[in-house]
Amino acid sequence: MSAIDLAHEKRRSALPGLAYGFYLLRKNVLTMIGLLIVLVLILVAILAPLVAPYPKDASADVHIEQRLQAPSRSHLFGTDEMGRDMLSRVVFGARISLTVGLIAIGLALLVGVPLGLFAGYFGGFIDELIMRVTDIFLSFPPLLLATSIAAMLGPSLTNAMIAIALSWWPWYTRLIRGQAVSLRERGFVEAARAIGVPKPRIIFRHILPNAVAPIVVQASMDFGSIILESASLSFLGLGAQPPQPEWGLVVSIGRNFFMTSWWYVTFPGLAIFLAVLAFNFVGDGLRELLDPKTREG
Repeated sequence: MSAIDLAHEKRRSALPGLAYGFYLLRKNVLTMIGLLIVLVLILVAILAPLVAPYPKDASADVHIEQRLQAPSRSHLFGTDEMGRDMLSRVVFGARISLTVGLIAIGLALLVGVPLGLFAGYFGGFIDELIMRVTDIFLSFPPLLLATSIAAMLGPSLTNAMIAIALSWWPWYTRLIRGQAVSLRERGFVEAARAIGVPKPRIIFRHILPNAVAPIVVQASMDFGSIILESASLSFLGLGAQPPQPEWGLVVSIGRNFFMTSWWYVTFPGLAIFLAVLAFNFVGDGLRELLDPKTREG
């Protein structure tokens, strides 16, 4: 059989598994709901300038004559204390929250995955050193650690992302380390060592691809938690700063007007709730898809 025929055969054999994966996702109603919400959030974030009815209200525009207006046809989510359209600010807040989630997850993976791979593959002193440092970070609740780091670095959205990443990387280190320990004694790894394949190539070309599934599941479930953590830091004044329309910051400012202007905190609060819930649903669905042990019946 030629290389081309072999490639076609491999592609055909992969199609039933892919189709079955889509079937499992469609079968899970909550996962489909979560996936739909996530797709809507992504589209809203990408098309924010087109979706928002008043794009300039997401920045420093001020319309004092329209301050704290209740929801109406012209302002579906009402206005804030500066007369800015709340719908526009919530829409642009989706872009900020998704960006923070992507960057924070990316930084956490960039640090945690290589450390976990090295610890699991080499073992011994390297494993002991990496895991003891990891345990030190894990001894603190992620939000408390992120709050402390953000307070030391100074209030800004960039520092908040760094703080969140530094509080989350140990979870990926521990996860990938367990996978590497399990895979390093497999036959294909032993064969690669026997023929003299360099250790970095074994780690990143043989072990890492076989450990991707749990990383994807964990990252998808953590995405919602990181959005919530970012909103918490902004709520405390350690993340986004005015006039950025970050959801947590908007809720923090709006709590001062809650008794007279309920819409100020309600809509950004609902946005946080839906985003976190959607990513949790998607994460649960991916876990069921990639781990047969968690499937029902």
